[in-house]
Amino acid sequence: MNDKTKMYLDKLRQLVSDVQGAPYPSDDFQPELYKIWYEHVQKSATDVLEFLGDNYPEKENDFSELLENLR
Repeated sequence: MNDKTKMYLDKLRQLVSDVQGAPYPSDDFQPELYKIWYEHVQKSATDVLEFLGDNYPEKENDFSELLENLR
């Protein structure tokens, strides 16, 4: 596994872990805890999207670059 793939998988694992840790809405729901969780998850999601955008572009004309990045 190359370094980029390992970095992507680490970021994706962190994002999934963060999402799984979402506070469950209940009678004692605390908006401050939700806000902290939400900001943390947004940072993880942004990290993943930026990594994908930098390393695996969506444009069709960048397909050759995508193939190079997969090596």
